[in-house]
Amino acid sequence: STDLTSTVGYDSIIQHLNDGRKNCKEFEDFLKERAIIEEKYGKELINLSKKKPCGQTELNTLKRSLDVFKQQVDNVGQGHIQLAQTLREEAKKMEEFREKQKLHRKKIELIMDAIHKNRNLQYKKTMEVKQTSSSVSCHTAVSHLLTSFSTHFWQLFLKLAQTKSALEDSDRSYQQNVTTLEKIREEWQKEHIKACEFFETQECERISYFRNALWLHVNQLSQDCVQNDEKYEEIRKSLEMCSIEKDIDFFVNLRKTGNLAPAPVVYENYYNAERNVAPARSPVPVPISRRGPLPTPTSAPGEPDYATVDGYSLI
Repeated sequence: STDLTSTVGYDSIIQHLNDGRKNCKEFEDFLKERAIIEEKYGKELINLSKKKPCGQTELNTLKRSLDVFKQQVDNVGQGHIQLAQTLREEAKKMEEFREKQKLHRKKIELIMDAIHKNRNLQYKKTMEVKQTSSSVSCHTAVSHLLTSFSTHFWQLFLKLAQTKSALEDSDRSYQQNVTTLEKIREEWQKEHIKACEFFETQECERISYFRNALWLHVNQLSQDCVQNDEKYEEIRKSLEMCSIEKDIDFFVNLRKTGNLAPAPVVYENYYNAERNVAPARSPVPVPISRRGPLPTPTSAPGEPDYATVDGYSLI
């Protein structure tokens, strides 16, 4: 501003810096809230995997796949809890960065406040002296006129001499105050430029830190997704090892009661002994045969076929 005592430009910079600090605080609060959500979600997943039955009577390979499934769900839950802790640490870093900038900026603001006060006081004092000097000059002109018409020439001359002396003193004081004000103005301008350069550096640091923090946050979420996919891949690998034939054989071998069918019941005539004939020879028990090969799983109409996409088994 052309007004020496104005701080409108400085005030605008300070307001912008305060807004930037507020924006950092908003992102910090966002991370804290996200951490609460992630921790709650992780704990719910762990409780689900531990307390909710999921195929607990299955046997052999499918049972192992289900065990892997529940373990990986638990691992995913642990991952979300760890992510919550990571987000809290990032929020703490943002808070420390924000407070550090505030502390450093406070020192500069105190210097600027003091120099603004000193500048304004000196400007006010200079203007008062200037007004006094101007007033004394007017009185001197009136005295010159009076000396031509007054009979008390010598008294007026004495007063004129005194007034001239006062004028000279006032003018000298005015010059000194202007000189002092100029020195203060130069000092203020120098400090103002230094403050602006400092504030600009801080703002560059804040934008860079904020941008990097946001980038890091997104990377953390992406990494969490990658880690979750790795856990889900373990489930897919386990399911690939699941064998229908092996599970059926396992069940049969576990529960079998024998490999011979019961013999046929032979008729015996107890009513008429003469009609008794030689009993028919009981057939030799035939071992129970297994049924044919199990059918290959097929897709129902409208469902995708079994396929392999990018190394993943997709149904």
